[in-house]
Amino acid sequence: MIPSHEKPNVILILADNMGFVDLGVTGSEINTPNIDTLARDGVLLSAMYNCARCCPTRASLLTGLYPHNAGVGHMGANLGTPAYQGFLRNDSATIAEHLRADGYRTLMSGKWHVAGDFEARKIDSWRVGDVEHPTPRQREFDHF
Repeated sequence: MIPSHEKPNVILILADNMGFVDLGVTGSEINTPNIDTLARDGVLLSAMYNCARCCPTRASLLTGLYPHNAGVGHMGANLGTPAYQGFLRNDSATIAEHLRADGYRTLMSGKWHVAGDFEARKIDSWRVGDVEHPTPRQREFDHF
């Protein structure tokens, strides 16, 4: 095991509606100096596959699995099968769960959107944190 002071930082960014060449480091005319520095000084992921919609892509990125194997084969609605339950399956570990097992602190910012559907106008029916609506903290993110 690498001593904690020698472990590399891991920053994983998912930007919806952004193409590979929309970053300066990959040839864009758009100025993205901070992201360019992170990419130049680290490792640039260059073979991520988009799953055509945000929820399945996010589920795949968080777990390393095809979205159906992670439980989010479509969007947030529970369609009654494990592949289409609309929230991350308990048997699909997140990147945070793997990293925390190796002693990392894990933080997340942004849209979670892998925890089932909520009816926006029925706040009283929301069940945040139950088995079908897991929060980032329940999937081993220290801070969200």
